[in-house]
Amino acid sequence: MTEALLMPTLGLTMTEGTVDQWYKEVGDTITKGEAVVSISSEKLTHDVEAPLDGVLLAITVDNGGDAVCQGVIGYIGQEGEEIPTEESAVVEEVKETTETKEKFEKITEKIISTETNGRVFATPLARRIALEKGYNISDIIGTGGNGRVTRRDVERHIPQVVSTKEASFIGEGLEGMRKVIAQRMHRSLEQTAQLTLHRKANINDLMIFRRELKEKTGDTMSRSTLSINTLLIKAVSRALKDYPEMNASYDTKEYLVHDAVHMGVAVSVDDGLVVPVINNVDTKTLTQIGSDFIEVTSQAIDGTLPSNLYSGSTFTITNLGSAGVEYFTPILNTPEIGILGVGQTSSKLIINDLKEIEEISELPLSLTFDHQVVDGAPAGEFLARIVYYLENPYLLVV
Repeated sequence: MTEALLMPTLGLTMTEGTVDQWYKEVGDTITKGEAVVSISSEKLTHDVEAPLDGVLLAITVDNGGDAVCQGVIGYIGQEGEEIPTEESAVVEEVKETTETKEKFEKITEKIISTETNGRVFATPLARRIALEKGYNISDIIGTGGNGRVTRRDVERHIPQVVSTKEASFIGEGLEGMRKVIAQRMHRSLEQTAQLTLHRKANINDLMIFRRELKEKTGDTMSRSTLSINTLLIKAVSRALKDYPEMNASYDTKEYLVHDAVHMGVAVSVDDGLVVPVINNVDTKTLTQIGSDFIEVTSQAIDGTLPSNLYSGSTFTITNLGSAGVEYFTPILNTPEIGILGVGQTSSKLIINDLKEIEEISELPLSLTFDHQVVDGAPAGEFLARIVYYLENPYLLVV
């Protein structure tokens, strides 16, 4: 059976990728799991592995060529098998009849002839959709390779009362992933009404909880199971199930509440930022979450994370505690409507209920949310719920 090799999604900002080097030639025998081609997106690189045993039947995107994420770059199958002709990496696997193709060629020809700036790079499908929507292609910020405008860029574009000249300055002077992140962060602030709430959680009981479990389980429980990051993910997932309106997304057109909790975890890499995803955290134990957290963050840093784990999160956590930061205002990972920033733990002395001096440890939390769809009061209640679970840690294991 013939199977397509697809351009994977390597990061938060990736919509297109570049084929760096084919390790095999057409006709070469390939073993399932063997690296077939190296692809990249700005600073991230990745080897695409063969999904089955067979031979390389065709290469549809040569070395140095670009393809949209999940677009076809080649085919693997058994010798003599026919290659599907209805899929195309250039038009993002859009199946078109001869009549549609002729119409598409006329539209593309028209849009090219009406452009005054020949330096605008865009995929043919992006140009067609832009024309149908009445958008000026030069007004749309491209997130593809070399700043190319893709279909997703056109679909996410909101016409602004801003001159083309002003828009062109976004990310100017930056290169690679840094430029794309600048454009995406600017777009996040531009398309949402972001508000950040701050409060601290008393984590004395959480520390006692960790110590007791370590003493009772000995070496049977890994360190990652009881890490602050693991416990935070569990606490946030519990709070999201209690306040499902926060486990949602809004893309300026549609507001969706998600049943499952897929947690994004911001990870710093060379020259940029990626957000690997831990899926279905609401159904996992602390041990499973801890193991998954170590695995996805390590793979994200060394560039081996599977492409499907770079997207699909419903809420994101970003931790700057190791950098000594107490409070900050994290920017939404759109279309998500919430992101939790975690700061450095601090200690202070208080007078407890028994009128005694007590030292407590506090964890600073910063919740940014989209005020377009969530008001301050329910957002504050959600943040309080996270604090509640952190201050009552045994609820995390029931």
